[in-house]
Amino acid sequence: MKLAGFLLLLSGWGIVVSTLPLLPSLPIRAAFALAGMAVELIGLTLVVRSHRVQKG
Repeated sequence: MKLAGFLLLLSGWGIVVSTLPLLPSLPIRAAFALAGMAVELIGLTLVVRSHRVQKG
């Protein structure tokens, strides 16, 4: 899960960065940037959950 989280962080960043030069209109750019940030958030959630110490 940790590796998947880091790969999702990387791919979300790639989506956001590649959106800027490829898409011409601002609303479409914003939609893809939000989708990339959602992927990053999912990846961050996986990384945090895999690093938490379990009690008991």
